[in-house]
Parts: sequence; C-alpha cells; structure tokens
Amino acid sequence: MLELIKAGGWVMLPILVLAVVALAIILERFWTLRRREVLPPGLGEEVREWARGRNTLDPKHIDVLRRNSPLGELLAAGLDVRHRPRELIKERIEDVGRHVAHRLERFLNALGTIAAVGPLLGLLGTVFGMIEMFLGIMSTGVGDANQLAGGIGQALVSTAAGLCLAIPALMFHRYLRARVTGYVVDMEKQATQLLDALDEGAAPPPAKPARAKKIEA
Repeated sequence: MLELIKAGGWVMLPILVLAVVALAIILERFWTLRRREVLPPGLGEEVREWARGRNTLDPKHIDVLRRNSPLGELLAAGLDVRHRPRELIKERIEDVGRHVAHRLERFLNALGTIAAVGPLLGLLGTVFGMIEMFLGIMSTGVGDANQLAGGIGQALVSTAAGLCLAIPALMFHRYLRARVTGYVVDMEKQATQLLDALDEGAAPPPAKPARAKKIEA
C-alpha cells in the first residue's frame, strides 16, 4: 500500500487527507442523524396532548422539549406562540424549521464537494504523470522503460485513488441528504398535526341543545 501511495505522486497526499475528512463526516452524520435522536418515538403525540390543554402548559416543559431533539425544537416553537392565530404559529414553525433543516444538513455540502474534487485530483495526478513521462522521453529517449512505467504508473494510481475517494463520498452524500429530506417531511407532518391540536384546544365546547318544552293540553 505504501508503495502505491508513493507511486501516485504528491497528489496522493490531498486525496488521503480528503478521504479522512470524508470518513469523519460520514461517521459523524450517521451518529447525529439517528432517527430516535431526530424524531423521538411518541414525542409528537405527547406534545399534541399538551397542546389540547394549551392554557395549562408549563414554560419549563416547553424549554425541556426545545432541548430534547430537532423535532422537539420545532414543536416548542409552535407552543411558544400558541395563543396567536394559526397563520402566525405556522410562520414561526416554518422559520424555526429552516434553521433545524440547516443543522441537519451540516457538513453535507463539504461531503459533496469532496465527491466532486476527488476525480479532479485524480485527473491532475494523471496529467502530472503524463508530463513526467514525456519529459523523461525528451531527456533519455524511448529506450528507458522504467521512466515510461513510472509516469504511466503515477497517472493510473492517482486516477484510481481519486475515483475510490469520489464514489463512496458521492453515494453517502446522496443517501444522507435523502435521509434529511425524509426527516424534514416527517417534521412537517408533526407540525401540521400540532396546529390541528392547537385549534382543537382553542375551539369552544359545543353548546348543549335546549330541551323542548312540553305543550300542555
């Protein structure tokens, strides 16, 4: 392995650094984007039960909910303004939701950049390998097979290394972005259900029908 790295030339150094960074991002995102950490099971139903008694909510409970998870932060934003009209509550949830989605997508742009840069670094190594080979031909002629093999080897190794970096990075980038999109859709559903629960809590109880008086003969 060390010989292959040496054969690839100096381009192998940034490729290896980017590979380590990509691996760190992938592991961190898989740990952070666990479903039970983003969308704790049963949390939405519990918050909707709170919302139906909107006048009895404890601010301390809302603060705990906000620190619970990204879904909890989103739902807490709606509970903070629960006494306002539905449209204003919806706007507050949407504003907070954009910040939550941005945090869920943290480092994914960097991973996508690594996936795009990997093949370019491999191509750059290929170009330098070919330049080295042609310079060797100019100085020693075509009779030195070792010189030709060194340039071709550097070109092939750097290209392969760039592709080995880019392919997994691109796959995980697409997968993690799709996971974030799914979480955002689920949180939107939970927020809509919370708005409906708040409307139920604000609606006055239905009036009891008046009993008809008996007509005395």
